[in-house]
Amino acid sequence: MAPPEPEVFDVVIFGASGFTGKYVIREALKFLNSSSNSPLRSLAVAGRSRDRVAAALRWAAAPAPPPEDVPILVADTSDPASLAALAARARVVLSCAGPFRLHGHAVAAACAAAGADCLDISGEPEFMERVEAELHEPAAKTGSLIVSACGFDSVPAELGFLFHSRQWEPPSALVSVEAYVYLQSSKRIVGNIGTYESAVLGVANAGQLQALRRSRPRPPKPNIPGPPPPKGSLIEGQNPLGMWAMKLPSADTVVVKRTLSTLTEHPEGLPGAEETPEYAEHRKKFWSSVKPAHFGVKIASRSLMMLVRFIFTGIFIGLFGNFSFGRSLLLKYPEFFSAGMFRRAGPTEEEVKSASFKMWFVGHGYSNVDRSLELGRSKPDKEVITKVSGPEVGYITTPIVLVQCALVLLSQRANLPKGGVYTPGTVFGPTDLQQRLQENGLSFEVNVTRTMS
Repeated sequence: MAPPEPEVFDVVIFGASGFTGKYVIREALKFLNSSSNSPLRSLAVAGRSRDRVAAALRWAAAPAPPPEDVPILVADTSDPASLAALAARARVVLSCAGPFRLHGHAVAAACAAAGADCLDISGEPEFMERVEAELHEPAAKTGSLIVSACGFDSVPAELGFLFHSRQWEPPSALVSVEAYVYLQSSKRIVGNIGTYESAVLGVANAGQLQALRRSRPRPPKPNIPGPPPPKGSLIEGQNPLGMWAMKLPSADTVVVKRTLSTLTEHPEGLPGAEETPEYAEHRKKFWSSVKPAHFGVKIASRSLMMLVRFIFTGIFIGLFGNFSFGRSLLLKYPEFFSAGMFRRAGPTEEEVKSASFKMWFVGHGYSNVDRSLELGRSKPDKEVITKVSGPEVGYITTPIVLVQCALVLLSQRANLPKGGVYTPGTVFGPTDLQQRLQENGLSFEVNVTRTMS
């Protein structure tokens, strides 16, 4: 008698024992067989150390005992066979093991080969663009949908931009949007160490990213009315929010621009593998209401000293990240080189619970675009401010976003593209993801709409 086929799980969380991974387990357990309508019926957790993954599962399930129906799979990014076996047993892999330029490609490649869907929480442009360049065609052939940046980087920015853009109804037209990220905590703000490590390695690999971009066809640019906005200064003291702000070299900017390039090529969005007529009509209507715009991201603070700490960190990473000894120092002493904003031990549970974020989208454009351009007016005369807000970004918002993206995949897979490598906005924009996030701790709201003199 032939041995039984291995069980295929709805979701496998890889990198489950990491700082973020254990929070992703905790979030996923909330939806495991939570109701008769829950699409998450089976779950497995995975990593290279069975003991560490088991400890993470116990932590995530506490104070209850760990569920017996959540098995532990052992897989390592240095062992392609183990990743192939993992991907063969998953409908959706949630990839949480970073830095992703070191560990993420092997996971995505295994999923592309097996035809499994893969969502990750990367905020690393070089990794994301390399996966797109190398795995889009293989994934499209096998029906594997690979979507990076399914955490705080970059779903709040993507859905926030789409939400903002759709507020500009004709004859008004959007020209530019600046997103202001404001982090707050009643205790101490401690960043995700993976974000810090990714920034250090990003500097080291900046040349590779530029070479990759030069080797690929230039993405199409969307048609945006009027001239582009002025670049402005590095630090901003005057803005509609009344805060200090500084330009942020964020993955959010790259991801939003990739989505707008895809929309330029596919004005009605990407058709689903077997989408219903109702969803096809909804998809087309949704994308027809989205207006492209110049987009940038800034970090905002009520304290100029907070921005000085960011500058301090950026200078050190820029100076030391280009040679191996400097990188080793940066990675060994993150708390010193980041002025206390990152530490290897990560934040305490109390620090995580005390933190939250707000992300304002300040858009400028024309109240009547045809009239303005006809009269030769280049200066925008309309301002709209929208806001996305939610809990702590790295360990609460990111798991919420990642798990909700997975639930959309499980419940609405036929309405989504058959396979390929895409941004979150491209795949999830027309779905009910925004509504799901609002039901699980995030909010989307319009703050101000006004005509300027």
